[in-house]
Amino acid sequence: MSQREETIWNTARIFRALVTLPCRAVGGTVGPPVDCSVTVEQAVNLWAQYFQHNGISEPLLSSQYIIAHVLGKKTLDCLERSRLRQSLTDQQRENVWKLCSKRLTRMPVQYVIEEWDFRDLTLKMRPPVFIPRPETEELVSLLLEDLQRDRTWPVLQCLEVGCGTGAISLSLLQSLPQAIALDRSQEAVCLTKENASRLGLQGRLEVHHLDIMKDADLIVRDCRTVDVLVSNPPYLFTEDMDSLQEEVVRFEDHSALDGGSDGMSVVSQILTLAPKLLTEKGRVYLEVDPRHPALIKNLVEQGMLGLQYLETRCDLTDSSSQSVLGT
Repeated sequence: MSQREETIWNTARIFRALVTLPCRAVGGTVGPPVDCSVTVEQAVNLWAQYFQHNGISEPLLSSQYIIAHVLGKKTLDCLERSRLRQSLTDQQRENVWKLCSKRLTRMPVQYVIEEWDFRDLTLKMRPPVFIPRPETEELVSLLLEDLQRDRTWPVLQCLEVGCGTGAISLSLLQSLPQAIALDRSQEAVCLTKENASRLGLQGRLEVHHLDIMKDADLIVRDCRTVDVLVSNPPYLFTEDMDSLQEEVVRFEDHSALDGGSDGMSVVSQILTLAPKLLTEKGRVYLEVDPRHPALIKNLVEQGMLGLQYLETRCDLTDSSSQSVLGT
């Protein structure tokens, strides 16, 4: 048998072994082959096929990200082409099989590899803390663009409501001197603190375990006035929760997503407290559902908020909007 024929035979044998195994629940693992070598390229293709066989979303990307992580890289593009044709070591093969088995449970890749990039930061990820999406990067970009464009707006400190991993606050601290972040989830508070410490920003970020729906008086009392209030709050309509991907349903914190019957429960509370928390020229930046800007404008026009509606921006996919208000 030639080397090429042996490689094809081994690859087919491993895949046959994989597909005869049941897709196990959380905690189960698929054992790596012990009697044959597997190259990086083979492992990527094998797991992409097996993920697809089991209905895992983005099967090829899932396989690529996991295997790149095991090899100490962000993506496989960071590897030399020749490395793709080299065999995984026994330890690497074991790690690949272990992490890919987690992905089989529908665990999001971000949780599987325990980190993800947000703008230019690499943040730790851990379930059930909400995974920041690209739309939220656009919210941060909007805020920073406004800062650069309006030099008469002296922003010294911001408050983030619902910090999750700390992605927004930690990104803004690249341009702002101080930030305050709060979240109702103790897991989120701990993860934000951990990410701040890893980035050396713990001295410039205050993190509080407070629920804006229940601790409004404490927030107004303990959080000094700020120039910017920013949030990616829960804004999904409750009825839309049923259409979420299985990855989200199984692993992410539903309270970070469900905004009530009209998606406005937490948004309304943020806007109610904003005038008490902002400085004279302060602004509010919110990521919301595309149906929300009209509702928010209506509240402003009725004089119910003590705020001015300044701007609406839509993200690139039209899956969310950014609303900007001012005092």
